[in-house]
Amino acid sequence: MSTVLYDYPGPRAKRRNVVLTVLFGIAIAALLWWVYQKFADAGQLEGRLWKPFTEAATWRNFILPGLRATLLAAFTGMILSLAFGIFFAVGRLSEHWWIRLPVGAIVEFFRAVPLLIMIFFIFYGVPFLIQGPVPIFWALVIGLTLYNGSVLAEAFRAGIRAVPRGQSEAAYAVGMRKSQLMRYILVPQAARAMLPVIVSQLVVLLKDTALGYIIAYPELLQRGVNDLAANFGNVIQAAIVVAVIYIIINSLLTLFANWLDRRTRRLGIRVPGGTGALRTTGAVDGA
Repeated sequence: MSTVLYDYPGPRAKRRNVVLTVLFGIAIAALLWWVYQKFADAGQLEGRLWKPFTEAATWRNFILPGLRATLLAAFTGMILSLAFGIFFAVGRLSEHWWIRLPVGAIVEFFRAVPLLIMIFFIFYGVPFLIQGPVPIFWALVIGLTLYNGSVLAEAFRAGIRAVPRGQSEAAYAVGMRKSQLMRYILVPQAARAMLPVIVSQLVVLLKDTALGYIIAYPELLQRGVNDLAANFGNVIQAAIVVAVIYIIINSLLTLFANWLDRRTRRLGIRVPGGTGALRTTGAVDGA
């Protein structure tokens, strides 16, 4: 089937795509072989460099503690970022300028400041303001929340604006307040529509926990690569193992998002722009 942006390939296009796919596959295979040979020539594939990963002490003392710290910071940051995003998205859509403008300024400011600088300032600069230390964990989590929450606020705002205007008018017509409109109709549909963007940002948040190295937070990259390689001299091998762990975690997060998407479809939550209004557990019917 043809769409505005894509025409279904014909016989000649299919043959061309097959040829390009084969050529691209050969090029990738050649690149991987070249990388393999370079590592082998440099002695980076020797068994002694991989042996530490077969020992339980390596996982118990380095990788698992780093993984635990990464997941704790990421999970906390995800929860706070989602709450931050929803709250500030609603604020940016406020009809009162004295709410809308300050909230917009906050969101734009934290989106513009590099996350690394933000974490650095929270840990080293804020103590001068509060006359007390900021725990290393919360310095990282707050930085992650402010940056990623601001990005999510814009995603939620775009999703809310994408909901057909008629649904808001219908809600007001049956006597719903704006808070009920947001809670029961607009925000659930915005979250459903923007789920791919939300998941992508949460994956970014998980990877951004590695920036905790600037304040010596013992996350996976710090413990599983820097500290481990300092003891065994296998930084390349440690980086590969840690990269695989990140890929597995992000894949699981994507699978969870797909499961959540299928579940919301079964519950009857529809994408903005579709036919019909949102219908969930009866909250709208009872309003």
